[in-house]
Amino acid sequence: MNGEIEAVRNELRAAMPVAQNWAYFDHAAVAPVTAPAAAAMRTWIDQSLHEGDTMWPEWARQLKQVRQSAATLIGATPAEIALVPNTTAGINLVAEGLDWRAGDNVVTLADEYPSNLYPWMNLADHGVETRRVPTADGVVDYDQLAAHCDERTRIITVSWVAFSNGCRRDLNAIAEVAARKGTLLFVDAIQGLGAFPLDVSQTPIDFLAADGHKWMLGPEGAGIAYIRRDRLPLLTPIAVGAHSVVHAQDYAHIELKLKQDASRYEGGSLNVPGMLGLGASLDLLQSLGIDRVAASVLEISDHLVSELQQLGMRVISPRAGEQRSGIVSFEFPGADLLAVRRHCLEQRVALATRAGRIRVSPHAYNSHDDVAQLINALRSYQG
Repeated sequence: MNGEIEAVRNELRAAMPVAQNWAYFDHAAVAPVTAPAAAAMRTWIDQSLHEGDTMWPEWARQLKQVRQSAATLIGATPAEIALVPNTTAGINLVAEGLDWRAGDNVVTLADEYPSNLYPWMNLADHGVETRRVPTADGVVDYDQLAAHCDERTRIITVSWVAFSNGCRRDLNAIAEVAARKGTLLFVDAIQGLGAFPLDVSQTPIDFLAADGHKWMLGPEGAGIAYIRRDRLPLLTPIAVGAHSVVHAQDYAHIELKLKQDASRYEGGSLNVPGMLGLGASLDLLQSLGIDRVAASVLEISDHLVSELQQLGMRVISPRAGEQRSGIVSFEFPGADLLAVRRHCLEQRVALATRAGRIRVSPHAYNSHDDVAQLINALRSYQG
């Protein structure tokens, strides 16, 4: 392991109290929060407890900084960021906001997480078809993706990283397909943001959403949506509220004049403590450098794969070059996977089961000792 990876790992690990109690390999489900996130949320609670809403000017300033941190993370501008409760909310901004016509279609992948399928399938009553492109254990055939598009395809919607086995998709290749076919592009980025760099000023994505409770190490209920500035007029705002208008603080002035940035989608009250916690984790990750975080994630996942293979496990996740991610899926032949998970939890090892396989998802702070603890737990399982 090179010194830079070790430095990032140690610095992030120092901010992850969970590492004192668990070999935690379930970041693709729900991650533990960072110490800075917990501190930010505790501060909000104390301020709310003792000062009430007299703190709103300060909270508003901090929320502005969260929006800036989220924008910086993906190479966007703050005006293109909406603070949303979850990925599903961000997807529905687009699915429900586009002006659909009977006969239109959506092209997606067959192995998408349900949250990136159901909002599009729900458009069937409008005569919109959802086309699902098969993958080979998460690997996308970009020619096949293009072949599913036609002149009525309005949008391609894909997960950056497959939730079940961690295949990381080439967003530039998918954006090229979308441009060639004249369609919009939506990216569910929840399994990639925080672990891998993404710059929407270089990769032409139209819309993106991600909750913060996975690789961004924030709490549940606090996420981001990105709407490219010139795509804003394409979306009819849904869930409009008092905060959607340009005169949001003047409650006696009733005029439906919407903000001309992505914050128009924040119609009601935000999860302020959650957003401040997310912002603290984003600041920590960016202070480490997302490129360096990614290098640490890939080093530990590569090491984990090697150890699993030596144990005789069949790793399903693609491990070639840029397809690698922090998600590793493997088969444990003959084992009761739920019993394996229970046994691992008893050994203070957190992991998940997905699609008939065991899924482990280390972050940049996970150590080789954590991997050894996992391997020992698997070895000691008596099925």
